[in-house]
Amino acid sequence: MLDWLTEYKLPVGDVAEAVFDWLQANGGWFFDGLALAMEWLIDWILFLFQAPHPFIVVAILTAATWALHRNWQVPALVAAGFLFVLNQGYWEETSESLTLVLSACVVCMGVGVPIGIAAAHRPALYRWLRPVLDLMQTLPTFVYLIPAIVFFGIGMVPGLIATVIFVVPAPIRLTHLGISSTPTSLIEAADAFGATPSQKLWKVELPSALPQIMAGLNQTIMLSLSMVVIAALVGADGLGVPVVRALNRVDTGLGFEAGLIIVVVAILLDRALRIDK
Repeated sequence: MLDWLTEYKLPVGDVAEAVFDWLQANGGWFFDGLALAMEWLIDWILFLFQAPHPFIVVAILTAATWALHRNWQVPALVAAGFLFVLNQGYWEETSESLTLVLSACVVCMGVGVPIGIAAAHRPALYRWLRPVLDLMQTLPTFVYLIPAIVFFGIGMVPGLIATVIFVVPAPIRLTHLGISSTPTSLIEAADAFGATPSQKLWKVELPSALPQIMAGLNQTIMLSLSMVVIAALVGADGLGVPVVRALNRVDTGLGFEAGLIIVVVAILLDRALRIDK
């Protein structure tokens, strides 16, 4: 009945395939350089987690949490949570997942905050960006794995790239919201005192937008952690690997065990970085 309509099907898939083929043929130098940079970042962060004794890393994370909160409840929760991870024998996988999360945070915040600032200062740019951000957040995450494998092969790098594409809209949107929400009275006062655009940005807009930017960081971490299982499908190490292994074996115990560790890590990161004013 609908043959007349499908007969003139728009070549969406063919166009996408042609674009990917062209990029693979002509952009190899760019993707190789990007892969080397991502590998360097991942290797260094992983070294910081795995070179010292796990107790030393847990102590450093606990001390950093205390420095942020200045109370004993949240640091105690962080220490207890990571000791539970050690007790279950998942420290190596947890450190790999934390490496993926922190690498995604570095890339997403480094890209998302400047873009959010630019979009807040240029409303026309944000109107153009909005449908792109909507597409990036609503497109099924498994779709990102296909070009990630094509351009970067198997391993941590394609998992990181897929994570960044899925997560980066959050810091862009929240940075844009924070900068756009700067009180007009503050902007007018800065103009009255003759502040330059860079002075207004660093001394007025960014301090005013800091809560939203920190919320963007928190969302970046949580969304990145939600990608660990999907990243494992393209060869990324971490807590997603035992989950995928449990799925393949229909191993309820292993699946629940690894899933619980992911939940514990998510709670620890959320509580450690949530600073109530």
